[in-house]
Amino acid sequence: MTTTPVPVLPDGSPAARRGLWNRQLSHYPDTGLRYLYLAITVLSTVVLYYELYVSGSVATQIITELGMSFSYFVWISVAGNAVGAFASLFAGLADRWGRANLVVGGLLATGLIILVGLPHAPNGVTYLVLYVLLSFVEGVVLVATPALIRDFSPQVGRGAAMGFWTLGPVLGSLVVTTVSSNTLDQHPDWRFQFHVCGVAGLVVFVAALLGLRELSPALRDQLMVSMRDRALVEARAKDAGSAREPGGAWRQMLSPGIVGSAVAISVFLLLYYALVGFAVVYFATTFGYSDQRANALANWYWAFNAISLVVFGLLSDKLRVRKPFMVLGGLISVVGTVLFAVAATRPDTGYYDFALCFVLGSVGGGMAYVAWMASFTETVEKRNPAATAIGLAVWGWTLRLVVTLSLVVLTFIVPATSTLVEKGARITAVQQEHPRQFAIVTGIDSALATRVRQDPADRDALAELLGQVATAEGAGPAQVHRAQSVVRGGQLAAAQAVAPATMAAIQADPRDTAVQADAVKQITAGLGVDRAAAVRLLAGLGDPGTQQGLRLAARYAADLKAAPAAIGKSDMAYLTTHGAEVAKAARDNPRQWQTWWWVCVAGQLLFLPCVFLMAGRWNPRRAREDERAHDALVDRELAALRES
Repeated sequence: MTTTPVPVLPDGSPAARRGLWNRQLSHYPDTGLRYLYLAITVLSTVVLYYELYVSGSVATQIITELGMSFSYFVWISVAGNAVGAFASLFAGLADRWGRANLVVGGLLATGLIILVGLPHAPNGVTYLVLYVLLSFVEGVVLVATPALIRDFSPQVGRGAAMGFWTLGPVLGSLVVTTVSSNTLDQHPDWRFQFHVCGVAGLVVFVAALLGLRELSPALRDQLMVSMRDRALVEARAKDAGSAREPGGAWRQMLSPGIVGSAVAISVFLLLYYALVGFAVVYFATTFGYSDQRANALANWYWAFNAISLVVFGLLSDKLRVRKPFMVLGGLISVVGTVLFAVAATRPDTGYYDFALCFVLGSVGGGMAYVAWMASFTETVEKRNPAATAIGLAVWGWTLRLVVTLSLVVLTFIVPATSTLVEKGARITAVQQEHPRQFAIVTGIDSALATRVRQDPADRDALAELLGQVATAEGAGPAQVHRAQSVVRGGQLAAAQAVAPATMAAIQADPRDTAVQADAVKQITAGLGVDRAAAVRLLAGLGDPGTQQGLRLAARYAADLKAAPAAIGKSDMAYLTTHGAEVAKAARDNPRQWQTWWWVCVAGQLLFLPCVFLMAGRWNPRRAREDERAHDALVDRELAALRES
């Protein structure tokens, strides 16, 4: 008998055991392969967040076409985040199936939901169910990806690695706004955004299916400070076999340092999640931006955030500290968010004013977040490196739970947005089609108009009403005064009391006393005044200033009468029913959103003291001393292993 040798792959694992399901590496990979696995993980994270955020870029269209209210749309996000929170906990339990397998399977599921499911949702209920399913898968996968990043990045390079991983949500947001701002003009149907996103997701799925691997439990369950630890980690893994983390890992991960810091980063990110989900809605309802313009503005935030994540991740590795970056970044982010909150109620705030606020907030936020992610994994490792997935599951659960609660609160803080999104679209369309008539109808006091209809002889009411029409049409104070003066002075009523033929005869021959006498009789009879008053009114009609006032008053009166007919009965009925409500919502909306921006500021301030709960040094010199002490310990243990 002959024995056929079992083929062995470069990592030492039998080929028979290495199919598409078994992705474990029994040896720590060389630099090239390690960077490949990190790159696939980062790319997977980018596309997963792209899929999660794509709906925000066309939120107003989805709401309108599927007949949702804005509140219902927010509650879809609430449901998705709630399910995603518990999916994150499930990810901690499902880690035994393989982190890479969770990512690969999740990419397939989310790609199909985005490409096929959501674009074909016939109504809001179906959309809700599919979005909840999407959020469940995302909740699982988005715990597995940072776990993979941690596995392939020793602590001395963790900042850079986490900088690239945190590019996932930022680049996902940037891809959303970039694609939408450049394609919405040519492809206005919201489904196009989902089709592009779904195809991208399936392409990355194929890359992960073929190329993504993970460390065996015996390797990944150890603490690795630098690449100098590689030989020791592999030696320990050989002796440990396939040992898993000891019992009580969940209790270890529920310490104040882990849970407290998870809550802190969750409230710190309130602004980020508000911009991800509602930037388009906010700028559309508050400043009248188109979807394309709002997405282009958001690009400033995501682009600078992406740059800061990488730069400060590398810098924190170089200095070997995380906490100073968290504090400094948090303070810069607070400044940017405060400026944004102050500008939120100013209608004259310019596009580039908002861009400056976004640059400050995004740079500070990126600095704080990348340092926090690196420090959090190190805090988890300090408790139990074998429980990394569980620690990240606690973080994912906390984050999504806080986002869920914040979205619930948001619906109560910004109710005006619901009114503007649900009822403002039709009114905006009427305004765009009939701008002058719309300005008249919405610029007058309906109670005053009713009063004039009931008593046309009420000069004060009519003068006030025509003044409102003049103002709505953009007339200056002098024109408003001239029109109102001929109404209050009785000249308009006198001119209307004189028969057109008589008025024409007077204009043809102002010295014809018989015609003048006839006009005086008509004014006396029409207005119920004595002859002397009628003579004064008739004489005043010849004044050039009075004639200009009469022309203005006649024009404003005609415009007032014609406006409802130009708009149409159906639209006028809608304006009558909802116009005041929408107008009030438009006035209230900026201040309501400003309240939420101040809540975001408070969340960022609460983040700062929680930095003290986390592992790590403040002083780079002390951090390097710790690293040298660890290297010496590794050298001693390796020497002992060689001697044994």
